[in-house]
Amino acid sequence: MSTTSAAAHLTDEQIEAFGAELDAIRAEVVGSLGEADANYIRTVVRVQRGLEAGGRGMLLFSGFPPAWLAGTAALSVAKILENMELGHNILHGQWDWMRDPEIHSTTWEWDHASPAEFWKKSHNFEHHTFTNVRGKDRDLGYAIMRVTPEQPWKPIYLLQPLYNMGLAAIFEWGIAIYDVELEKVADGTKPWSAAKSQIGAIWRKARKQLAKDYVLFPLLSGPNALSTLAANATANLVRNVWSHAVIFCGHFPDGTETFDESQLDGETRGQWYLRQLLGSANLTGGPTFHIMTGNLSHQIEHHLFPDVPSNHYARIAPRVREICERYGLPYTAGSLPKQYGTVLRKLARLALPGGGPPPQAPQPVAAPRPVAADGIDTVIVRLPASDRRPVRASS
Repeated sequence: MSTTSAAAHLTDEQIEAFGAELDAIRAEVVGSLGEADANYIRTVVRVQRGLEAGGRGMLLFSGFPPAWLAGTAALSVAKILENMELGHNILHGQWDWMRDPEIHSTTWEWDHASPAEFWKKSHNFEHHTFTNVRGKDRDLGYAIMRVTPEQPWKPIYLLQPLYNMGLAAIFEWGIAIYDVELEKVADGTKPWSAAKSQIGAIWRKARKQLAKDYVLFPLLSGPNALSTLAANATANLVRNVWSHAVIFCGHFPDGTETFDESQLDGETRGQWYLRQLLGSANLTGGPTFHIMTGNLSHQIEHHLFPDVPSNHYARIAPRVREICERYGLPYTAGSLPKQYGTVLRKLARLALPGGGPPPQAPQPVAAPRPVAADGIDTVIVRLPASDRRPVRASS
């Protein structure tokens, strides 16, 4: 693997040692799974369904402003929980070990415009296998935005700060269309018949949701139909904007890196771990915040261990961070406002031709601290070679 700037000081042996430490964490978590974890996810399911039922019940009286506010808030939270902590993580197979026929990646169908099977292909396989690899990970810009200087500039990118806001408002629909891979139809690498079949499947799924949110429940509200329709639209908007912000902050803020496709040649387990780490960023916050993000506030841990139950990410995060510190590797984290601010700044900068970071003088890079046989720590500092030109998408 041709290492990127933040890992240029590591030898192949150190990278594999780094990977072995992460393998040990994963094995420990998987070996500890049990009834407490099953109770956790079943509790989240009950809470989510209770919030949805309560919210929709209050919205039967949505003509009364307090009922509208309370019902819309409850329904918004229910939709966020269903998409983030339930749908996303269940479809990753994080809870398949329970062998529960309801809470299983092969049977769960989420409250989302994109059918589960399409999303599992584009997300679980393409994104998590080829995380941040230019030309392989289609989630780099979702085929419509320029998020790294290595992407060729097009005039349409001048508008990306604006259409990013539109994407946030309709995020679930954007993901559904994205799964169809229309850009491949345009360049002739995918037949229109295949795309047409997928669009049909999306419509069959989406029309049920549209009927539920914009026909059935508004009609059940009788004279409050219009205010209930507005409440349901608001809840969907809140869910879309929230999930867009969380996901973009985990992948595109300053501090994340992208990789050349050649780095996949002969990639080892340790190198794969390293790529997941350098291409991800975390969000800081409390327990409630983490649950509301589907624990994608721990995007680093999720990319390292995508099939490990999300309720363990907060517990193992300090250990992952400590390993990174010992190996002289970055652990990118920040608050939601700070990280989203860097995302918006990057989208604005890369909307223009060029858009790369200004050249910087080489800085000393701290190597990992090896422990000698006598137990005495040694500290080594190496300067990067003068002809090394690391490529980073983040600055």
